[in-house]
Amino acid sequence: MELRILVPFVLVVFNLGLIVGQTAEPGTSCSVHSNTSCEICLKNVSCLWCNSDQKCIDYPVRTILPPRSLCELPSARWGVCWVDFQALIIAMSMILGALLLAVLICCCCCCRKKKVRGPDKTEEKIIRQNEQRKIRQEERKVEMRVRHDEIRNKYGLTKENPYSKFENN
Repeated sequence: MELRILVPFVLVVFNLGLIVGQTAEPGTSCSVHSNTSCEICLKNVSCLWCNSDQKCIDYPVRTILPPRSLCELPSARWGVCWVDFQALIIAMSMILGALLLAVLICCCCCCRKKKVRGPDKTEEKIIRQNEQRKIRQEERKVEMRVRHDEIRNKYGLTKENPYSKFENN
């Protein structure tokens, strides 16, 4: 029980530490951190570090990806210094693809289990009713045979000797 409380608490504290560590300093531009280090530049979330020319620039928020004129994708760093933008895009697309594939597989498995599971209540009811009808029909057939045999016996048309009516007595 304590672990259920402790783990979310630790995660919240860790995330708050990350947010506080990456908050933008009011009134400072990212270009101030050029020619320093990637870690110092990326402390501000709105900054983009270009590894090829060692400069810190404001992230172009109007475009999703930084344009080539600003910085090449393999040398662009954002968020963390050890992952370039190109690898980040590839990794994120792979993760997204894996998640979509997992969801698709789960949906297929659920649908297959639903089909394999067997008949539902209405189908079982219909099957039961059909079986009861067959049983009643068999009972009626037996009753009709008994009645027909009684009539045959009454009029001397027994099945014991089918050729008796052809014999001349």
